[in-house]
Amino acid sequence: MPRILIVEDNTDLAYGLRNNLEIEGYQVNVAEDGPQGLDEAQRRPPDLMILDLMLPGTDGFRVLKTLRDAGARFPVLILTARGEESDKVRGLKLGADDYVTKPFGVLELLARVEALLRRAQPADPAELREVFGFGEVVVDTATRSVTRAGCEVALTPKEYDLLVALIRRKGAVASRVELMKQVWGYSAAVLSRTVDTHVAELRRKLENGSSEPKHILTVRTIGYRLQT
Repeated sequence: MPRILIVEDNTDLAYGLRNNLEIEGYQVNVAEDGPQGLDEAQRRPPDLMILDLMLPGTDGFRVLKTLRDAGARFPVLILTARGEESDKVRGLKLGADDYVTKPFGVLELLARVEALLRRAQPADPAELREVFGFGEVVVDTATRSVTRAGCEVALTPKEYDLLVALIRRKGAVASRVELMKQVWGYSAAVLSRTVDTHVAELRRKLENGSSEPKHILTVRTIGYRLQT
């Protein structure tokens, strides 16, 4: 049974989320502020965290950064205020895997939780090991590890999935819609921003954020492709 940690200071919202998730069969814990959420996530890492960004004590941005800097790999779904585009982008850059804008529909949130948990499941050990390389980068699917010039590169789960999705295209163009469906498991109204933000992070980590990348290339008005 997947365990979900909700970090939300709005008691009514947290109560509603908990009830709906437990009806779906999830085990749910709730933290009411940033320090409590961080402590709970570090002591007992959940299978997924639902994290409000505006929290007392320590805001969600700092909670997320602290967890990712410490190597936490579980998926994080952030809750953002309506119209706060900058919060969404900042959260994604810090390692969030997805976001929902308040107010949101319960069915939408449940669908995103299910998609994130499905993507986070470990690969079937019976699958053949694959090792990919381009430039100074080597990707090992058996260990989900990425190295550059022999040094390990820390990618978030979604950054890794996006990179592998591009690699497996073997140079063919992948549209933003295709990447959104393959990596996130659904289409979203703001898919362009989500995919673009994750691509920018991959370029920063694997190509020094170059304004003229050699490998992760933009195909104007369509999407991206990987040049090996």
